[in-house]
Amino acid sequence: MTRQERALIVERILHKQYPRPPIPLNHHDNFSFLIAVLLSAQCTDERVNTVTPELFKTAATPKAMSKLKREKIYQIIKPCGLGPKKSKAIKNLSKILVNKFNSKVPSNFDDLESLPGVGHKTASVIMSQAFGEPAFPVDTHIHRLAQRWGLSSGKNVVQTEKDLKKLFHPKKWNALHLQFIFWGREFCQARDCFGLKCKICKKTFPLRKKSFKHKRP
Repeated sequence: MTRQERALIVERILHKQYPRPPIPLNHHDNFSFLIAVLLSAQCTDERVNTVTPELFKTAATPKAMSKLKREKIYQIIKPCGLGPKKSKAIKNLSKILVNKFNSKVPSNFDDLESLPGVGHKTASVIMSQAFGEPAFPVDTHIHRLAQRWGLSSGKNVVQTEKDLKKLFHPKKWNALHLQFIFWGREFCQARDCFGLKCKICKKTFPLRKKSFKHKRP
């Protein structure tokens, strides 16, 4: 079976299971979405969604957030982990949004990635889900699934992103990013499936007998 044939299997199953995948992070505008995505690094979406209501009740705009003391931001977002680093980034990027972007979240990769705490993956999520631009954000979660399903042999998320973009039409990227995440959480968990149990693993590698060994990003 070729990589493209496996991609077609993956796309068909994911679209049937999640025809309209929702954005899992609660938000009310692009600014709150940006902050939520930043907080989700090494943290579950569920925990982020329990933290952000208090944060945005305290400061709902870049201007209000920029005026908060970093210690106040830290106390609220502490359950998400990496609190000192994230609180500093949130305060500083809020200042930049106010002073440089008229309190608006920029809609291009260069400006987004210039913001503190915003790397390529976070920028890709914002571009795809907030602005509807084709992007395929890849984290270790998606990187692992792409390996299990034979869609990429990349040793890092950068190469995996390139491989996935070659396999799927750009119009499908935004939905596929979310579909990958939901399927991984529901059916192909890191410490359960091991490339052997879920429907996609079985369909893409029907003869696989041993647990799949991942290449670490």
